[in-house]
Amino acid sequence: MQLTKKIKIHPTEEQVDVLWKLSEQCRLVYNFALAERKETWKKEQRSVKYIEQQNKLPELKRQYPAYNIVYSKVLQSVLKKLDANYKSFFSLRKNGDKSARPPNFRSRKYFMTLVYNQSGFRIDGNTIIFSHKVNDVCLLFNVQSILDSSRIKQIEIYNDDPYKAKGDFFISITCDVSPSIHYVDNNQYQAIDLGITKIVTAVNTQGKFFETKTPRSDQYWNAKIDSIKSRRDHCKKDSKRWNRLHNTYRKMEAKKSHQIKDFQHNLSKKMIENTKANTIIVGDLNVKSMAQSKKATGKKKRSINRSTQNQGYLSRFIGFLTYKAELRGKKVIRIDESYTSKACHSCGKLHDMPLSERNMVCDCGNVIDRDRNSAINIMKRFLSQNALWTGYQQFVGNLRQYRLPDGIEIHRIEAK
Repeated sequence: MQLTKKIKIHPTEEQVDVLWKLSEQCRLVYNFALAERKETWKKEQRSVKYIEQQNKLPELKRQYPAYNIVYSKVLQSVLKKLDANYKSFFSLRKNGDKSARPPNFRSRKYFMTLVYNQSGFRIDGNTIIFSHKVNDVCLLFNVQSILDSSRIKQIEIYNDDPYKAKGDFFISITCDVSPSIHYVDNNQYQAIDLGITKIVTAVNTQGKFFETKTPRSDQYWNAKIDSIKSRRDHCKKDSKRWNRLHNTYRKMEAKKSHQIKDFQHNLSKKMIENTKANTIIVGDLNVKSMAQSKKATGKKKRSINRSTQNQGYLSRFIGFLTYKAELRGKKVIRIDESYTSKACHSCGKLHDMPLSERNMVCDCGNVIDRDRNSAINIMKRFLSQNALWTGYQQFVGNLRQYRLPDGIEIHRIEAK
């Protein structure tokens, strides 16, 4: 597996100038390749592939010597990025996303990410030195402890606010990591339903539940961020007041994001370390489809869309669970979670369950929290799909002893 370490750097003015010159040449290559793709499709009705454009790079560098100041692997990564953007666009359109748009040209005010793939850099102790031919200024950065250099696959230099590079510069180091513990199925499983109010509702094969409410620090910051953005938008762009308010806005966004990410890291680590199950099942979330339609109006739509779409909170949490589980010899499996919140886990009857309905009350006598009902359905679906009938019967038997925390008894829980 591959893990990425993000390190903040503080380049000097001379180094920033070098980075901008490298970025400018990468931007020109990106725009040139994009124009070629558009023109070829317009004239010949065919798609230009990455290999075709990569093979033209030597001739392009001979024709325009200015490109030689950039390390060759960095220019190749620019073409790979364009190719990946096109593949993403076609994939979204194929899946019915009509709002997807093809890649667009990059402005000269946009700082391009510089990708050094396995070469073009040298590591000396706690310093990294990057290759370039702009001038004699050395792109040398002091960093903290670096992972084994022999396992490094890629290093990126980027700015977290690429428009005019007003943000902070970072180095992102991607390394190969081999888990010390290998996965073994111990016939113990844990199913997880993810949500907004309760980020995790989990049930194991013993019928025991684990729930964690989302601290919702984003709600605290959203009101402050909205106020700053409103004041900023009433100023002339790039004026002193606009820049001051924009910097405040960026700091608030960063604090909000860091608080949520820190909570998710701690929670995912706690869940992986404290469960005896080696197999964890989660619903295969399509976060994009969770957005409210344009027909929905008012504060409710805005609140729900912000909670699910802005930072990709739920899908990112699954990513944290996945890599932490693999490092500890466990596995995270995603399965389809369609109708798991609407179907009664006892009799299978489908209910209309708007988000305001937090408890499911079924005609069969089953009364249960909607998130717990969904977690049970995810577990049952996994066990039945994988023909784990013994585990299925044990799980259903353990559920018969379950009671709600407030003392409301589940009158009947039967698998059908």
